[in-house]
Order: sequence, then C-alpha cells, then structure tokens
Amino acid sequence: MYVAVKGGQRAIDNSRTLLAEERRGDPAVPEIALAQIDEQLSLAVDRVMAEGALYDRELAALAVKQARGDMIEAIFLLRAYRTTLPRLGYAEAIDTARMAIRRRISATYKDLPGGQVLGPTFDYTLRLLDFDLAEDGTVPASEQATEPLDGSMPRVADILGHDGLIEPEDANDAQEVGDLTRDPLTFPADRDVRLQALARSDEGFLLSLGYSTQRGYGKNHPFAGEIRMGEVAVEFVPEELGFPIEIAEITVTECQMVNQFQGSATEAPKFTRGYGLTFGHCERKAMAMSLVDRSLRAAELGESVKAPAQDQEFVLYHADNVEASGFTQHLKLPHYVDFQAELVLVRKMREAAANQAEAADRDIEEAAD
Repeated sequence: MYVAVKGGQRAIDNSRTLLAEERRGDPAVPEIALAQIDEQLSLAVDRVMAEGALYDRELAALAVKQARGDMIEAIFLLRAYRTTLPRLGYAEAIDTARMAIRRRISATYKDLPGGQVLGPTFDYTLRLLDFDLAEDGTVPASEQATEPLDGSMPRVADILGHDGLIEPEDANDAQEVGDLTRDPLTFPADRDVRLQALARSDEGFLLSLGYSTQRGYGKNHPFAGEIRMGEVAVEFVPEELGFPIEIAEITVTECQMVNQFQGSATEAPKFTRGYGLTFGHCERKAMAMSLVDRSLRAAELGESVKAPAQDQEFVLYHADNVEASGFTQHLKLPHYVDFQAELVLVRKMREAAANQAEAADRDIEEAAD
C-alpha cells in the first residue's frame, strides 16, 4: 500500500479538518447513528465486512460512516483494523447444511425438496424510485408463514451427486488449509487459497469477470444450482476443553453454480462445481465468486487456459480493491524527478523526429533537382 507521508504539516492538518467537516455535513442535520447504518444500509455493511474480512457489524458501520459511504475506503479501514487484532485460533468450518435459512432458491429444479424460499430480495421489485421513502413512511407487515421451514433442505449438488452426475465435493480434511492473511500469495495457488482471495475480492471486478465467462471468454455454461442465505453457527474448540463450543452466529450467503463438463479421456461427462461464500447478504458477490472459481479450475479439469478469468495471476493479483486502490492512488504522490526525465526524453525524441523529417525533405528536393 502506497501512503503519502510528506507535506506541509499545516496544510495536512487543514486538509484533515476539511475532511471532517465534509463528512459531518450541515450541523443542522441530525448526525447518522451507527445503528441506523447497520439497520438501514445493511447491504453496505455486509459488503464492507465481506471484503474487509472481518465480521463485526458495528465496526463495519463505523467504517462506512467514517468513509462517507466510500465502500473501498471503508473496506480499507476495516482491513487495517483487522491487522491489529490478535489471533486466538481457528474456528471449525461452518456447516451451511445446518443454516437457519432466510432465502433459498434454485434455477435448476422447480419443485425443490424443501421448497423455494424467496426471502428479502430486489428480484421481484420494480426498479422505480419509491418517493414514500423520502418521508418517514411505515413498512407494511409481511405475511406470516403458516408452517415452519423444513429444517433439512438438501443441497441441489447433493441431489445430483446421488446420481453421480456431478463431481464429488472437493474436500480433503487431511490437507492443511492455507492462510492468505499470514502467508503471501504464490502461484500456482491451490483452490483453498484462491477461494480466500475471491471471498475478499472486489465485487465489481468479480462481477465483470463472471460476466465475461458467459460471453465466451471462458466457455462457461452455468446454472445457479442453489443460492442460500441465512444464519450459521460458528464453533471453536478450546484447548482446555477439547470439544467444540458455539461462540457466535453469523449471516452468510452461499452459491453453488453447476457447470457442464464434456469429460475427458479418463472421465465421463458430468457437471462441475463453482463455489461462492461471503459474509452477510451479498448474493451478487457470491454468484460472481462462484463463476470465477469455476473458471480458475480450467487447468485442473484439463481445459485450455485462454481467457483472463481463467488466469490465476491475472485474477488474484488484481481482484483486491484495497491493493488496487493503493497502487492507483500512488500516482497522486510527487513524481517530479521522474516526469522531468520523461520530459527531457520526449523533447529529445521530438527533436530527433524533426531532424529526420528535415533530412527526408532534403533528400526529396535533391532527388527532384
């Protein structure tokens, strides 16, 4: 991360004061509280938690407020704070099969075991401005379900797996899982590390890459096997106890994409998986993540690697918006010496080009004579 560290102290202090004034806005307008941001800008909070890699709604709301709604700046703030926290250990892998589901849909089976649960979504709204929201309008009460949700909702991938139509789950408990927060990214990166990187990658970048795979730059033909959102338990095994205890409950969004695979000389045609999981309700991010995850598996599935979304180094080195923002913003730092050198070089090149043009004109005149 590039950070400006030089400048007139008085000017810097004044800049910070102006920033604080801009953030606060008109003092006559009541200041927004963190609880309001958390409750009413919840999707912004969810994105900051997901890409900031820290599940704490209050801190994420504070970051949104401090950054004046700039998502990447808020993600940067939360990511920086995360580095100050001690690591007490690793939690057990969350079990999304035991999720307390608030939303669960599939584009592959209409009559899905357990049913389609639409939940809170923009999918069925008209994209029209609701001017009632400009005032303190009341929210209509939702219709209460007459029956509780089925507690055991099988995954679509498990249904396909029962018939051997999809590759087995890629899980090896004996293999040590990498930790991208402690070890630098190296290539080729295994899928566990790739998924960690994608989970905190920029949503817009992944969205564009995922879109590209469907337009021919990756030859993906995905189906949304299942998208589910809800609450899962986080369990931790203290050394002094030796068994897991529940320490928290978090909201996550999970997406499993089902992709066609034509098979190879050793494997029969079948469906393959693309996987996405994020903190909070970040459905678009989880879908894009699952598309890019599948694209990055091209080499291991014996497919040709030609498209940008299939290139590990291209995707993972450029997907982190904090790093990308820092590298871009370093262009604002003084580059006086570098630019002067470029200026001298351009002038010499222009002079040489002019001399060459004059010489060519003389040659033409002499030839004409």
